[in-house]
Amino acid sequence: MKKAVLICLVALTMLYSKDSVEFNYANENTQRKNPISQDFILSYNNVLENVRTSVVNISTRKTITSPNTFGNPYNNGQDRMPQGASGSGVIISTNGYIVTNYHVVAGADEIKVSIAGDKKEYNAKLIGTDAKSDIAIIKIERKNLNAVTFLNSDKVKVGDVVFALGNPFGVGETITQGIVSATGRSGIGIVEYEDFIQTDASINPGNSGGALINSAGHLIGINSAIISRTGGNVGIGLAIPSNMVTSIATQLINTGKYSRAYLGVGTSDVNEDMSSFYDNKYGGLIISIEENSPASKAGLKRGDLILWINEKKVESASGLKNIIGSFQPLKVVSIKFLRDKKVDVVNVELGSLDNQIASGTLNYKGMNVVPLPVELQKLLRANANIRGGVLVDKVELNSEAHSIGIIKDDIIVQVEDSEILSIDDFKASISSLNKKRIYLFRRGNIFAIVL
Repeated sequence: MKKAVLICLVALTMLYSKDSVEFNYANENTQRKNPISQDFILSYNNVLENVRTSVVNISTRKTITSPNTFGNPYNNGQDRMPQGASGSGVIISTNGYIVTNYHVVAGADEIKVSIAGDKKEYNAKLIGTDAKSDIAIIKIERKNLNAVTFLNSDKVKVGDVVFALGNPFGVGETITQGIVSATGRSGIGIVEYEDFIQTDASINPGNSGGALINSAGHLIGINSAIISRTGGNVGIGLAIPSNMVTSIATQLINTGKYSRAYLGVGTSDVNEDMSSFYDNKYGGLIISIEENSPASKAGLKRGDLILWINEKKVESASGLKNIIGSFQPLKVVSIKFLRDKKVDVVNVELGSLDNQIASGTLNYKGMNVVPLPVELQKLLRANANIRGGVLVDKVELNSEAHSIGIIKDDIIVQVEDSEILSIDDFKASISSLNKKRIYLFRRGNIFAIVL
């Protein structure tokens, strides 16, 4: 009997010891330091005072052309309405260059800039835009401005104290405080190239284009968007990292447009099921390669996992896209990739994204157009006497196309005097940079917009 009891006790001991946990306890002698004192006030005023005149208020006016659902015979089925908006910008040079969001100035007929402590309002000239990253450069004629100091955004860490400066709701210069909540946010669907810094510093409508600075007063990002179901701040603000800003701004100032490099691959992330095939490594997994693309010419194959591009580690498919998009066309890069459990390196001369019409599609001003399906062509010919067109299958949020009212499933049938029957027709019709009348077919009606 005693032997049986002893065996039971040993068994119970083993059972409970198997799930035992040792807790880590903080030092009970940890001291609290009280920042409140009659001798000093805890403040970031000196840092913020230096940077506040680097952040400007931007006001715009533009004329919106929209379909007239009441069929006014005197305006050819269109209403033209003036519209005002406000946002923010950041001075990046002493001679008047200012960076802001593309969606702040998209389609604007007039751009005005005001600076803290300066009663004068300045007319601004649009220098260049990049809808794919939501960045724009404008310029005012004034010297000796207080240009912001940039920080290498690769050095930003989660938990860093940050401040958002801008003009929320048009109330005037406002500063809010928070921390960096995350870095490298992508896949949100706001713009095509996403590598956001996330913060809980309050960002509201009108903050767009303003500065996100660290506690030393250095710019780490340009405030761009919030994630919210109500339209108000809920603590998820997104800023374009400073490294992306400087790369794009430099080319916009020099040439008026931003040209991205092109590799010619379709990629995805490595999921859990695939991970064992790639030694549990992260990267951009090639799932398709375009014919005659730089990737194809360099010998890359479907199934290769891209790990590094030059000195930059590839963490995901979206990360690969952002890295390639940060290079200029014709740049030769070193690509390290994993194939059949072996790491190899190849040099690739990148192409130009501007010259590509991938898979029969074309992106213009933030809208993606594709060939019109055959069945839809037949319906249009039979019922609307329209010979063809191109179909808008996607419109990027806050793009120029979105701002003037173009929506998914619109059909572009004509640009100026040119009838559009194919993607090539549309590409040829938009080859110049002038504003153009674009004729859309929507829900049985044709109307024109200026883009």
